[in-house]
Amino acid sequence: MSNGTLTRKLGFWSALALAVGTTIGSGIFVSTGDVARAAGLPSISILAWIIGGVIAIPQVMVLAELSTAYPENGSGYVYLNKAGWRPLAFLYGWATFWALDPPSISIMALAIVTYLASFFPFFTGIAGKLLGIAIILFITSIHYRSVKEGGRFQVVITLIKIIPFLIVIVLGLMYMNYDHFSYTPAPGSAKGSLIGGISATTWAYTGMASICFMAGEIRNPGKVLPKALISSVLIVLGLYTLLSVCITGLMPFDKLLGSSAAVSDAVGYIPGLANIASPFVAVTAIIVILGSLSSCIMFQPRLEYAMAKDGLFFRRFAKVHPKYETPSFSILAQVTYACILVFFSDLTSLLGYFTLIQLVINILDFAAVYKCRKREDYQPIYRMPLWRVTTILAILGAAWLAWGTFTWAPLQGMIAALIVIATGLPVYYYWEKKYGRKREQDNNPHIVA
Repeated sequence: MSNGTLTRKLGFWSALALAVGTTIGSGIFVSTGDVARAAGLPSISILAWIIGGVIAIPQVMVLAELSTAYPENGSGYVYLNKAGWRPLAFLYGWATFWALDPPSISIMALAIVTYLASFFPFFTGIAGKLLGIAIILFITSIHYRSVKEGGRFQVVITLIKIIPFLIVIVLGLMYMNYDHFSYTPAPGSAKGSLIGGISATTWAYTGMASICFMAGEIRNPGKVLPKALISSVLIVLGLYTLLSVCITGLMPFDKLLGSSAAVSDAVGYIPGLANIASPFVAVTAIIVILGSLSSCIMFQPRLEYAMAKDGLFFRRFAKVHPKYETPSFSILAQVTYACILVFFSDLTSLLGYFTLIQLVINILDFAAVYKCRKREDYQPIYRMPLWRVTTILAILGAAWLAWGTFTWAPLQGMIAALIVIATGLPVYYYWEKKYGRKREQDNNPHIVA
């Protein structure tokens, strides 16, 4: 029976599967073409994927240190709070719950339905939305009943989602045309750049930090978290680079430059798979997005659970199921909200607008290590090498992504940030006033009420 807290039941493989499964999502199906267009040349395009992955390494190193110093559920919320930036920590969780996590669940569920509809046309309109809800509830039932079984499911679905990419890589290496790598752009055509190519890869490498949200449920976190974080970057880096090489070798680069579905188009150049390219990619996409959906339903509710335990969110979100030992109410509340959002349109724009404020707070996450290192309770088991340089590199990489998001929708991003602040700060000060005194008494019993 549960004692009211979440226990450590996840090992290395579950943590690794969660990190890899969250990172490899639907974006890889189109991002290869985006990177090629931004880079302009095959060699620059492949190099962009390599550097894009390398940029993520300092970021996971910073997170590895912070998560082993404070192996608690909540990730960035915890680190910002420990750094003394409590209002920002709250706004991070406030924006994440209302505008980021449940919408992402809804978008992924509907994306799965879209691919399923290519096989079963019946699933359009209201039928498709109901199927999306059914998919969300099915995955939720796994993670609601057991974090351990949820971890096992995540391992299995992550392994399955990698298999189709390995098939493309193996066959691509066998049938690639090396002449494609000597592509020369036509005179007067738009020139690409390495910086543009790297920028186009950035989103594809986000997601490894998901395991930090569940740091309080990982066994031997001092050893497992750094190993899983760094391993996940290397695995994703290797997979993306090999995919880029194979796709470039399979299809003429001028075709790749005009492709909006590079993986699907590249499969069409593989003998034996050309006639089934569309269904092959559709099935692959369903599995890939299903794995990402599972990981999001698994880790996302832990943020609100951590905030509620700290008196900065609705108290019921801190409830732990007495039998299943999962944050039951937090899980149910989040997926209920996600199911409601399934019936709304244009969620992708909403997600993009509110992403800016989260990215800015992510920068502060990395900067928090400067403040946390001055605390007496800061005793990380893992310490990153050359910590000042590594932290600066992590901040610069996150700032680059934030700037790219800002240039995409500057006005909308600023409005979204103002909405988060205007709605969040009054709630923050209300909860601080309501629960702050009680928290101080709990931490210091000598205080007289």
